[in-house]
Amino acid sequence: MLGSDEISRALRRMAHEVLEGNKGGEDLVVLGIPTRGVPLARRLAALMSEVEGREIPVGTLDITLYRDDLRRNPTRRMEPTTIPDGGIDDKVVVLADDVLYSGRTIRAALDALGDIGRPRAVRLAVLVDRGHRDLPIRADHVGKNLPTSSRERVHVALSERDGDDQVTISGGDR
Repeated sequence: MLGSDEISRALRRMAHEVLEGNKGGEDLVVLGIPTRGVPLARRLAALMSEVEGREIPVGTLDITLYRDDLRRNPTRRMEPTTIPDGGIDDKVVVLADDVLYSGRTIRAALDALGDIGRPRAVRLAVLVDRGHRDLPIRADHVGKNLPTSSRERVHVALSERDGDDQVTISGGDR
């Protein structure tokens, strides 16, 4: 579905959209949601830093303990939450993740953010929006809308974790 070039173009466009919507990089903090949201956050922050000529702070936000499905699904290994110097209070926080599906991960991320500080605003940047929301959550910045059936799975591979950049769909009628 998407290869390395398409992912790079999507991230570059998203970085410009974030900066345009914020009227520059002032008071921006980008937080990646593990696992693949972390390298996406780093890439977005690097692209925005390149445009702005100054560093855009980037960190990670582990939401494992905030998930509402802990009783049903096995818990994955927790990863550290790293908040850049200066924190998130009164900042515009851009949450970065790979796939937006039900919205439950983002709900958990908002709960986790509330325990860390009080951002002025929270924006959501996702590489893929596949639809099928359970909660009233939408992304502010989307790399690619990929309408899928609920039987299909979207797989995101990133070079930092998987050796290659690609987005594929499996299952369903495809």
